[in-house]
This record gives sequence, structure tokens and C-alpha cells, in this order.
Amino acid sequence: MKQKQGPHYRVPFRRRREGRTDYRVRAKLLRSGKPRVVVRKTLNQTIVQFVVPDTPGDKILATAQSIDLKEHGWSAGTGNLPAAYLTGFLAGRRASAKGLKEAILDIGGQRPSRGGRLFAALQGLLDAGVLVPHSPEVLPAKDRVRGAHIGEEIARQFDAVKSKLEAA
Repeated sequence: MKQKQGPHYRVPFRRRREGRTDYRVRAKLLRSGKPRVVVRKTLNQTIVQFVVPDTPGDKILATAQSIDLKEHGWSAGTGNLPAAYLTGFLAGRRASAKGLKEAILDIGGQRPSRGGRLFAALQGLLDAGVLVPHSPEVLPAKDRVRGAHIGEEIARQFDAVKSKLEAA
């Protein structure tokens, strides 16, 4: 591998070298002036946070993790599509309670997959009343959001937890 050198060589920022931050995309999101809704997925759960930029560092206004669904009666896995939807719905309800009405979706370096968990969380946010610019064709089908593709028990549990979240 050839070593980069010379008087005009500039070392990229550390987070850019690690592939963790695309600073051009981040600058566009920050210039929008709207809060960002950050959706991150791990192997076992989905995390949704409402973030506004601040001078010392970003400030989190509302958050929800799919592990929080267990408090509302969810006993199935937390890394699936219905859990991602419910996490987005819960985060949207918490954000609406704090007066947040709109946001910009920030999926970071994750690869978007049409109808996947990232967009299931987005569907939950939209159903909770948060306005997020999006393309309708990326959202998952209603039966997949309910969990009918996994099993009827998941679909029943989904309906029970969603009605509990709507009532709260």
C-alpha cells in the first residue's frame, strides 16, 4: 500500500477514516434547521432518538428502544419488524408529548432496504403524528408491520401492545 505524503496531504477526520460519519450528509441535515430522528438498528433491537444540534454536543429530546416494549406487554423478540414499528410509534408519542411535530430522518451509514426495519420505525413515527419527509414506496406492507409473516401470535401481541400505546 502506497503511503500518502506530501506538503498538501490532509489527514481526514478520525470518524471519517473509521467510516462512522459522512460529514457532507451531516452538514445537510443540520442546515435543515429541523430536529433529526435518528434510527439505528442492532442485531437485537431498534433505537429511535429525536436529536437537535447544540454547541457542546447534540441534545437528545426523546428516545425509545425496542427493549422498552417489554414494559408494555411485548414478549416477542425485539429485533424484528413489528418491534421496530412499535419502537418508532413509542418514540413518536414521546416526541409529540414534548411538542415535536416534524423531523428529518437520519439513518447514518446503514444501508436502506425497502420495507425493512428502518422504514418500519419510520412508519411508526408517521402513525404517531410526526411529519417526516419520505417516499411512500419505501414503507413496509401493513401485514408485515403487524407481524403476520412471523406468526399469528405475534400479530395478536402487536395489536394488544399498539392499542395500549395509543391509550397511554
